[in-house]
Amino acid sequence: MEDELCCAVCHDLYKDPVLLSCVHSFCRSCISQYWEKAVTASCPICRKETSSQDLRPNRTLSNIVELFVKTDEGDKIQLECSRHQEKLKVFCKTDNQTICVVCQTSKNHQNHEMLPVEEAAEELKEELRTSLKPVQDKKEECDNVKRDYEKTLNHIQDQSVKAEKQIKAEFVKLHRFLHEEERIVLEDLKLEKEKKSQEMKERIEKITGEISSLSVTVQDIEQELSEQDNIKFLTKFPDIQKRVKQTLPEPQKVYPLINVGKYIGSLQYRVRKKMLMVINTAPVTFDPNTAHPKLLLSEDLSTVRYTRKRQQLPDNPERFDPCVCVLGSEGFTSGKHSWKVDVGNKTQWDVGVAKESINRKRKITLTPDNGFWTMTLRKGDKYWAVEKSWKRLDLSVNPRKIRVCLDYEGGKVSFYNSDNKSHIYTFTGTFTEKLYPYFSPGITDGGKNPEPLKICPRTVTIQEDEGFISSSK
Repeated sequence: MEDELCCAVCHDLYKDPVLLSCVHSFCRSCISQYWEKAVTASCPICRKETSSQDLRPNRTLSNIVELFVKTDEGDKIQLECSRHQEKLKVFCKTDNQTICVVCQTSKNHQNHEMLPVEEAAEELKEELRTSLKPVQDKKEECDNVKRDYEKTLNHIQDQSVKAEKQIKAEFVKLHRFLHEEERIVLEDLKLEKEKKSQEMKERIEKITGEISSLSVTVQDIEQELSEQDNIKFLTKFPDIQKRVKQTLPEPQKVYPLINVGKYIGSLQYRVRKKMLMVINTAPVTFDPNTAHPKLLLSEDLSTVRYTRKRQQLPDNPERFDPCVCVLGSEGFTSGKHSWKVDVGNKTQWDVGVAKESINRKRKITLTPDNGFWTMTLRKGDKYWAVEKSWKRLDLSVNPRKIRVCLDYEGGKVSFYNSDNKSHIYTFTGTFTEKLYPYFSPGITDGGKNPEPLKICPRTVTIQEDEGFISSSK
């Protein structure tokens, strides 16, 4: 910047700069002295001839030089005392400023704590280093949070892609089912139309023949009526009368119409009824945002299994870690609800309900006091109702499917063997916040517990006589 603001003649900052016709600038005194020694008045840089009459003050350049000088002076560090012109060798800690030895003995700094500038600088640097550590730690914490945010963003995008794919696949199934039902109904309608149309064509063909026969009879009768010979007419009359009676059959008015009500009436009800019987729907699904990173969920969120490999998932507050658990996607604050869990031949598992406010970032104790109402299996044949003191359950049959029933207002959580409908255990209490279905498939148990937990589809019961569909969860 300074090089650009220097005159090409004196090589110093411009003083009263003037502009030549060739647009080069010089100090007014410099160009005047240069021309006094030169043969012709020309630009020292480009040699273009000009005259003193062409000189114009360059006010813009003058203002820039003035601003540069002020800025440069402001940036210079004061090394001397402005009052005593002595070197600044002492630092007053009380006033937090550098002073000279004369200022040190003045009344203004009497009884103040003083240090040589070298010691003061080292002391304050150490203080600044100490202050820097929390800032560095905070920055590192923010960097870690940012990385987590970026991972979460990627996970959100991945969730969206997978969910969109699954949604489209489910709707493809529904569309395929509806298109097939449409094809079947239209095919049945077409067959009935062809059958009824053929029947009517046959009737039209038959009655057309009868019309032709009657037309001939009418012509014959009209011809006899024109007979002038009465004896001849009377002779033929008995035969004609008999023929008339034989050719007057009573036409059968049969109209085999299409039963439109069979196809259109209650169409949506009949298709929905069939859809519920064909399509598996689970009353509860797992919430992937709560699943421990080592739990692998199926695409339809109805199956969960433990895997040794830890997935790269956001450490969001809803997610269980370190306990290998997962919640249902829907919570309840009222009503009666039930769902069936296929536990198969697993050697350990937990099922039940849990409060929304449970702490998911530490080891948990499955008791009602901690917000859990659960039944568990351990070591393949030891069943427990997890009260404050675990209660051993003596079951004559190892259940393969457990039905969990929640009666929110009644304050009950009950467990049943779904296979033989036998009651296993019921918790009683008072519920004051949202409750979620709770599941844990357990760990591998030395390779003996590899099976997943499965939420069984809803069982649909069709009651034709009452005209409605009921479903048991």
